[in-house]
Amino acid sequence: MDKVISIAILVVGVILLYFGYQESQSVASEVSEAFTGQPTDNSIWFLVGGAVLAIIGLGGLVRGATRK
Repeated sequence: MDKVISIAILVVGVILLYFGYQESQSVASEVSEAFTGQPTDNSIWFLVGGAVLAIIGLGGLVRGATRK
């Protein structure tokens, strides 16, 4: 995986993690969590997607660094 692509994937992952955190702290998520015990689906998808992309981006950077 190219270093630039890995960095871009990592940045997108971090941005999604940020949005997921913000979504989990929103009023809608707090109300949903009060009644159901779980945050909203949007916040979960943002957090899971961000974590996956961040891991893929870091893996690409580490893999690229070990190849040289």
